Amino acid sequence: MPIHKSPKKRMRQDKKRALRNRAAMSEIKGATKKVRQSANAEEAAAAYKRCASLMDKAAKKSVLHRSTVNRTKSRLAKSVNKLAAAGK
Repeated sequence: MPIHKSPKKRMRQDKKRALRNRAAMSEIKGATKKVRQSANAEEAAAAYKRCASLMDKAAKKSVLHRSTVNRTKSRLAKSVNKLAAAGK
């Protein structure tokens, strides 16, 4: 347990950030799962749009690294495009 003021403040900040990061990651994981489990192309495209937005926000706030976000969005877009091509 810290004794000085500044480490105490750092602990409070870390706790808040951890909660915020956990909530953001949980939301992203759910959105990603929804994209992957989509039955048709329209549903997948709508889910992808929301998921990409959440991921971009997480990257902006440093919850996720921007390279991780770009890689994941690319893979999801590939699967959505494959689903759209199969539907035609």
